[in-house]
Formats: sequence, C-alpha cells, structure tokens
Amino acid sequence: MEKKPAKKDKKRGFGKYIKWFWGLFFGGIALAGLFFLLASWGLFGTMPTFEVLENPQTNLATEIISADGKTLGKFYLNDNRTPVSYDELPDHLVKAVVAVEDERYFKHSGIDARGTLRAIVFLGKKGGASTLTQQLAKQLFTEKVSNNIVARVIQKMKEWIIAVRLERQYTKEEIITMYLNIYDFDNMADGIRSASRIYFGKEPGDLKIEESAMFAGMLQNSSYYSPVRRPELTQRRRNVVLRQMEKNDFITEQEKDSLQNLPIKLNFNRESHREGLATYFRMYLQGFLKDWTSDPENRKPNGDKYNIFLDGLKVYTTIDYRMQKYAEEAVSEHMKKLQAEFFHQNTPDRNKTAPFLGLTQEEVDATMESSMKRSERWRKMRDDLDKSENEIRESFKKKTEMTVFSWDGEKDTIMTPMDSIRYYKFFLRTGMMSMEPQTGHVRAWVGGINYKHFQYDQVKQGARQSGSTFKPFVYATAIDQLRMSPCDRLPDVQHCVEANKYGNAKPWCPKNAGGKYTGRMLTLKEALAKSVNSITATLIDKVGPVPVSQLVKNLGVESDISPVPSIALGTPDFTVYEMVGAYGTFANQGVYVKPVMVTRIEDKNGTVLFESVPETRDVMSDEVAYTTVKLMEGVTQSGSGARLRGNWAVNNTFYKEIVTGYPYEFTNPIAGKTGTTQNQSDGWFMGMVPNLVTGVWVGGEDRAIHFRGIKYGQGASMALPIWAVYMKKCYADKELGISKEDFREPEDLSIELDCSKVPISGEPEEGDFEEIDF
Repeated sequence: MEKKPAKKDKKRGFGKYIKWFWGLFFGGIALAGLFFLLASWGLFGTMPTFEVLENPQTNLATEIISADGKTLGKFYLNDNRTPVSYDELPDHLVKAVVAVEDERYFKHSGIDARGTLRAIVFLGKKGGASTLTQQLAKQLFTEKVSNNIVARVIQKMKEWIIAVRLERQYTKEEIITMYLNIYDFDNMADGIRSASRIYFGKEPGDLKIEESAMFAGMLQNSSYYSPVRRPELTQRRRNVVLRQMEKNDFITEQEKDSLQNLPIKLNFNRESHREGLATYFRMYLQGFLKDWTSDPENRKPNGDKYNIFLDGLKVYTTIDYRMQKYAEEAVSEHMKKLQAEFFHQNTPDRNKTAPFLGLTQEEVDATMESSMKRSERWRKMRDDLDKSENEIRESFKKKTEMTVFSWDGEKDTIMTPMDSIRYYKFFLRTGMMSMEPQTGHVRAWVGGINYKHFQYDQVKQGARQSGSTFKPFVYATAIDQLRMSPCDRLPDVQHCVEANKYGNAKPWCPKNAGGKYTGRMLTLKEALAKSVNSITATLIDKVGPVPVSQLVKNLGVESDISPVPSIALGTPDFTVYEMVGAYGTFANQGVYVKPVMVTRIEDKNGTVLFESVPETRDVMSDEVAYTTVKLMEGVTQSGSGARLRGNWAVNNTFYKEIVTGYPYEFTNPIAGKTGTTQNQSDGWFMGMVPNLVTGVWVGGEDRAIHFRGIKYGQGASMALPIWAVYMKKCYADKELGISKEDFREPEDLSIELDCSKVPISGEPEEGDFEEIDF
C-alpha cells in the first residue's frame, strides 16, 4: 500500500518531462517564429520592401540592335546583362535547371520542407536545402556574410522570408526566368542571353539540349565548371544534368546516352567593347548616347540622368547586320593583300626611312617625336603617374612584352614602345561607310582595320584630302548654273586661272597627270571619266569657287572650305561620313538627307525615349542630280572605274595577284568616282547604285606613308576593290534587295544626255590619262 504514492509520484515526474518537451517544442517554434518576424521587420538587416520586390534592381547592359533585329553589341561596366522573357527560353533549358537544382520546384511555395529536413539530418551531404527561389533571393537581395554560424543562420532566415515573398509576388515561370537572367555564367556572361551568345554564338531559344544541360550544370559554380578553362570537368557536370533529366522523365534513356557522348562544342566569343562586329560604329554610338543623356530634356521621370552602362536601354540602329559583316569582310580581304605589297615595297633595302617616303631623317625623327607625345602611354605617364618628361622618354626606350596586331593574328613580342609606334605606322588605314540615300539610314560603318589596335575612327574622325572625288561638285555647279550637258565639249589644254581673280595671289595653272594634254575637245563625260584636271580647272573658272563651296556646304560637309580655285582638284579635307552624305544627294534626286544611325531608343520597360526625325533639304533640282549621276556612270564605263566591268584588262596580272575578288564583272548601272591625292597619300572610291551609296578611303596614318608609284597608290587600286568585294557580297544576298536597276530619270529632263546625237571628233585613246590629282 505504501508503493502506490511512489508510482503516482513517478507518473507525476514523467509528466513534468512531457510538459518540458512540449514547452521547449512550442517555445522553439515561437522563438523561431519571433526570429522570422524580427528578420522580416529588418531587425537583422534591411529587407526589401513591397515596391522593391515588385521591381528588383539589377544592372542591365545597354543593347545595340541592328536594323534586322540582331544584337551588334552592348555597353556595360561589370554586368553584361540583357534580360529575356520566359517565352524566349527553350523548354529543355527550364527542365534541365529544375532537374539538377530543384526537382520539386513546381510543387513547393519557396521553401522545400523535405529538402530542408534532409539537409539537417544528413548535414548537407545528400544535397542542400536551397530552392531556386531561395537562390534567386540570395542573388537579388542578400549580401555575402562571413562563416560565422549565427550570421549564416540569419542569412538563411532572410532568404526563406524573401523566397516566400517572391513566390507570392511572381509566378514560377517569372521566378526561374529572373534567376537565369541574373546568374553570372563567368567570362562577362551575365544572364542566360549573354551566356548563350558568348559561349555558343546564338540566342537562348536556339540552344540544343546538351547546351542547355551545360548551362544548368554551371549554376552550381560557373567559375569552377567553366567550359573554357575546365572543359572535361564541365562535360562531366553536364552529363550529371542529363542523367537527372532522364531520372525526371524529361528525356529518354536513349537520348541521355546519346547526348552524354557528345563533346562540348563552343563558339566562344567575348562580348568586348573592342571586339566583335561594328566596333568603330559602337564607339561612335557611345559618344552619341553620352551627348543624348547629357541633354536636360532626356531625363528619367525622377530627373536623374540615364546611365548607358547600367540602365538597360535598347538602342535601335540603322546598321544592317549582314551588310556590316560583308563590309568588314571586304575590308579585311583586300587590306591584307594590299598591306603585303606595301611591306614588300618598304623593306630596309628598298626604303631606308620606311614606312615614310620623301622625308629626311630629321623629318622622320620629328614625326616620331610628335607621335610619341600624342600616344596614350605618354598621356597616362604624364597625367596619371606624374612622371617627368625625361622619365617618360626613357620608358619609351625600354624593351617590354607586348601583344601586337598582324594580319595573321595577334603576336606576342618584345620591343620598345618607340619601336611599336613605328611598327604600327607601317599599316595602311581605311574607312568605309554605306548608306541608303532615300532615308539616310547608314547600313555599314567600318572605321579601320582593327579597333583593338587602331582606335582612330576613319569614318567620322579622319578627315583627309578628297582628290578627284571632289570634282563632281564642280561639274554639278556648272550644270546647275550654266545648263551644261555631259555632251558639251571643252579643250584639253592647260588652263590658268588669273591671279587675284578669286583671291588667289598667283596664277593657278594645274597640270594633268604626267603633264599630258591631248589638245582635243573632250565631252564633260569623257573628262570626268578620265579625271582630266584641265577641264575641271576650266569649269571652276567659269562658275567661280564660291558657288562650288556653297554647294558643298549645302551637301552636309562641315569641314572648312576656302573658296579658292584649287578646291576643284580636291585639296579640302573631308571625312568618309561627309562624302557619303553628300554623294547621297545625287542618288536621291537632289534632296540631301543627313545620315541617320539611330532610329529609336527605349528604356528597359520598352518606353520610347527617342525617335529620329529625318533632316532633309532640297539642294539641287532632280535634273541636275540625275545629269551628274550620268556623268559619274561614265567613270565606271570608260574611266578609272571601268575595272569594275568584266571586260576590263582581263589579263591584268596586277589585278589577278594583288586585288581581291577580281574580275568583278558588274553589268548593272554604277555611278562613281575615284580619287587620288598628291604622292598617292590618299585613295578614294565613291560608288552608287540607286538605293545604296558607299564611300571608301585608304591611306597611311601620315601623308608621308604611301606607295611609291601610281600603280598601287591610286584610288582605283587601294579603295575601289573594297567597294567591289562588298557589293558582290551584298548582291549575292538576295534578301537585301540592293538595286541593279537604272537611276530614276526625271520626267521633265531637258538636258541632252545622249552624246551619240552630237558628233564627236578626236576621241582620246584608252589609257591616255592616269588619274592623279593635286
């Protein structure tokens, strides 16, 4: 009887433990709930507000989009990110990510209880507990913390809270899209769009299953599983993803086995500011956008300036991706062969002052000195490092390791900075621009041979003497003012403009090439085709240099043009940009349209911030424009541009060996003009068909860098081949719709163009004149 109270006491003692257990259990839950509540209130660090969750902030690159809808490049600082929508993601990419990262992704609400319990029990050895939503929360809203266990627990709680909020705010499709858009895939591949373009050269929607599996595998650690640095390891990780896809019935076992045997085939292209397509144009565009964002009228709704590197603008340009590619190919193909000949002519035994011609050693030294002081190295050492002039000079004499440009690829070498300046002066430069004259839309822009090594843009920055490409402006003025016809004839004799007649202090008596004069009566069409200086001098004497100068200004040329007679032979300096805009007026029935490069700018949400408005003006009548075009057609029929035709000097060894793409065999109407300046320092070709005007310039960095003779140094040899190769590529692409038709004739044409109706005597023999202008 005495034991019963003991039993009762024992039960009471056991009940006390039960109470403690439940007390601790519910207390732990309450404490955890309190911690979560305090964390959600921001006690352990700032938490995103509802507004921030609605619009999570990430740095977005500005995207440059071509007229045919392709990405030309991007502007960014550290984050090369351009978002895509869920509809742009291939289904197998989503399945690959879910299979390897979060199998129950579409079943949980942000936190996977089963995964969390498994991670606790097995201490993470059988997989982590983070869901895709938690990983997104970590990427978007939480910062890295130390290995302190308390800090890590708080971090995890914050991730859980944000994950739940994200699940309430967004759909599953939106969450996985945000995650793939924000993830850093290494090598400046921020987000799946950049990664697809950089690693495989394609858009996400074009990815294959095995490529999607590779990206899904990289989500574990993109730096470690890098297909560039560790291809074998990345392939093994990709195969793990494929096995998971088969396990989740996303692919069949047969598909898994087949795909796992495939190697990783990259098409790796870094999206660098200095590499890729249209680099010179993109750098021009960067300046355009900086000016645009600096305008107080172009501001965000809150008054802040747009940041072209962070705000995700979309810039729609007029550049056609295909035509830009053809233009760059044409430049590379011809310039590589032309450069080889230039090197051949400038070996030490042939030219002791190479690459300079006609300079004394003192003049060469002065030129090199000037180039040294203009170099970026000099500027940085002077301004950033605060070095003395003597220290800077000495640094230019010390040999150093460097990577230099060559037409066979970059070369690692050791040379002094001074030697590298001279090395780069050997390379001929070029500028090319192609424009649709009716709209002013610029379709291709090539500012040089390689932006990484030659950053001076020869399209918009590089003004050079225009040579004979100026002559059509003189002819157009004569047609307009004197109602002259291409069939009108003038004597080919030396013509002198009297002293002081147009402000010239001395008589101006230009010579024909080689000092040759036939003494014959030449039609204007023949004279322009053969680029006869005596006829051009006669014409500018008849109309005066002031009207010619004014016409050129009306054609959009911004360079200063002194109204003196010598401008007739192309002494003023013009840019390729100016020349193409001016020539476009002839093809556009006398209406000047200012070149357009940007059609529209949008913010990251698609709101239109800018739309271009064409700038046009009537400069000349359609009759004058058409007559000038017909004059320039003669250049490609019987003048220096006749080598565009298939029947021109078929057996010409020079063109077969040196000039790319010859014979060209164009049969359609082409209006054009070559230009060559004194000592062959500049070679030009301006070529037009009804819906495309293209200008090309080739020359050295300095005027003393040039070919020794006219054979290689004239515009027909240096510049015309680039135009021809480019046009052949454009015509081969039928989708571009480049015209082969005649130029449109005005309805009320009154100027006689058919010279067969006018008897012509004393026609000069083919080859009487070589084109060279002073």
